Amino acid sequence: MSVVPHVRALRAIYSLFSVENMAVIITGAGQGMGASAAEIFGEAGARVVVADFNDETGPEVVDKIKRSGGEASFFKVDVSNEEQVKAMVEFTVERYGRLDVAINNAARTPDNNRLSEMDIDAFDAVMSVDLRGVALCLKYELKQMMEQGDGGSIINTSSVSGIRPQPGTPAYVTAKHGVIGLTKQAALDYSPYGIRVNAVAPGAIDTPMLRGAIEEFGLDAEEYAKELSMLGRFGRPAEIAKTYLWLASDLSSFVTGTTLEVDGGYSNK
Repeated sequence: MSVVPHVRALRAIYSLFSVENMAVIITGAGQGMGASAAEIFGEAGARVVVADFNDETGPEVVDKIKRSGGEASFFKVDVSNEEQVKAMVEFTVERYGRLDVAINNAARTPDNNRLSEMDIDAFDAVMSVDLRGVALCLKYELKQMMEQGDGGSIINTSSVSGIRPQPGTPAYVTAKHGVIGLTKQAALDYSPYGIRVNAVAPGAIDTPMLRGAIEEFGLDAEEYAKELSMLGRFGRPAEIAKTYLWLASDLSSFVTGTTLEVDGGYSNK
């Protein structure tokens, strides 16, 4: 498939990020930040595995990438299921020959109860995806990159909630703190193999998950945006996706074990 003109121009810009022909897994890529990342990596010439539990929106993202002349495949996965995560990495290697970059982005909508009113099933559901899922993805991504023997880059999605707790979301806050801990541990243990592991802590990003939480919690979106950003607005998914791109590339070759706050200054408010 030929590359459409505007994508050709973008690839010239994105060539600076040196991800062309890299094999990339992005979990939670069926919508929001994950979908935006998949599209941007596709535009940059990477070969993208769009991994998501939703087998309607995931293939739509793949189609969009392919229509722009990129290369992408869909893999349905529940990241809390170890066998499915293992199969996701195996699928990537079978399809593209290797794994260069992994973005562990899949997450559930935050819980909405203080600890004293906690629903333990809801707590476990958030933890199973937002923390266990990241740990399982790391396990098999690291194994594959070690086997290849030439390094790689793994990026975990935490949250400002992993740095600055939000009211009434104990499961989500705990999981996102845990993601930062997993990131530091993996960076320490696997740096001898040339594998860099970092995290991104997005603030209030205008995604379907955020809009759903706003509706569920009965918040005013405009006022909420002002409260959660020095810039007075929600972030855009592409602003997170471009951070992933930088961390995946050689431009960040001396960066590992860190968490980048991409939150419009909220963490410092």
